[in-house]
Amino acid sequence: MRHKRSTPNRGLRVADQIQRDVSELIRELKDPRVGMVTINSVDVTPDYAHAKVFFSVLIGNPDECEAGLNEAAGYIRNGLFKRLQIHTVPTLHFHFDRTTERAAELNALINRAVADKAKDADESNAED
Repeated sequence: MRHKRSTPNRGLRVADQIQRDVSELIRELKDPRVGMVTINSVDVTPDYAHAKVFFSVLIGNPDECEAGLNEAAGYIRNGLFKRLQIHTVPTLHFHFDRTTERAAELNALINRAVADKAKDADESNAED
């Protein structure tokens, strides 16, 4: 018996397609908790049974939005069935992506440190 060879990077291509399709399907949701959402990335398990969908929110409460998206996951998955030509459409699990939030916090810390260093340098030059 010959084993079917898997296509290289298929998981990445499926995740990418899911990301595009989920972005479109979310726009159709009428849930007021789901505001302006950006899908940042999708991680699909090797067996395509589950997909973690990481999102960020421009407007709205991230926790409420996450709850709304997870409640609508079945509806969104049903939309994926119609769009994807794969045997197994993964169960979707939405997670708020705090990467941009953390980046902004780190950026603020760096700017504050640079400003403090410049202030210290100015004070030491004034003493000379």
